[in-house]
Amino acid sequence: MNRDDLPEWILALDKESLEFIRNFVLKSGSLKEVAKLYEVSYPTVRAKLNKLIEKIELGSKKEDIEFINMVKNLVIDEKIGLDVAKLLIDHYKKERMEK
Repeated sequence: MNRDDLPEWILALDKESLEFIRNFVLKSGSLKEVAKLYEVSYPTVRAKLNKLIEKIELGSKKEDIEFINMVKNLVIDEKIGLDVAKLLIDHYKKERMEK
């Protein structure tokens, strides 16, 4: 996999956030174990996870906006019709909701 294949939300994360995700996965999602690893309290790790969730959600929203704007530009450039654009956007939103 090369860099172009990575979602925007991953590219938007700093090294510290990616390391936290790595440790979280390696500790099987146990915040208690992650707290031990970082030698901090459980609430501190929970707060860090909440901030990370917000960063990821923000990155995902940017991807949504970029996709929708691309489809709108295709309509403006008369490359696709408005009906097709609506179908694409609706399908995209439905797929995102299922994830």
